[in-house]
Amino acid sequence: MLNIRNFRLFAFAAAIVLAIPLGVPTLARAAAAAQIGPSGLPLPRFVSLKPGRVNLRVGPGRDYAVTWLFLKSGLPVEIVQEYDNWRRIRDSEGTEGWVYQSLLSGKRTAMTAPWQRDKDGVMLNVYRSADDKASVVAKVQPGVLGSLKTCNGNFCRVVFSGASGWMRQSDIWGAYPNEKFDD
Repeated sequence: MLNIRNFRLFAFAAAIVLAIPLGVPTLARAAAAAQIGPSGLPLPRFVSLKPGRVNLRVGPGRDYAVTWLFLKSGLPVEIVQEYDNWRRIRDSEGTEGWVYQSLLSGKRTAMTAPWQRDKDGVMLNVYRSADDKASVVAKVQPGVLGSLKTCNGNFCRVVFSGASGWMRQSDIWGAYPNEKFDD
């Protein structure tokens, strides 16, 4: 027998069951939209500095004060926000500020384990293939810059001035954990 209490429970359960198929895609679309910036590109994302001299500003415009000066072309940075033609970036040390978009390149670069720069004697392996058991073709210090060619979610192919090979994705700044891409 269906009394008013049981009917309310039934109606509540039915509403939940019916809402799930309708709500999940809506939530997924909202989450995806929140990760796309005004440029149509995902946020956050890694890029690199184009010129060898880049002013980092307090706000998105030339009228804002310069707080930092980058002096290294190819330095990997992370775009965390967009406003008009300005991009809020973060470097490997967490320094944030605004730069004009034309000073950034979509070319993917990486810095080897900058968080280990102050540790004496630390060397990172560069492997012949994307496998911990592969032969080591080079050892690099933390803080070395290189170009990223591809990442498979665990390893990235990195090209340095004197060597190239595969490094653990967790040993570089310039690719997200589990990120996959081809150059």
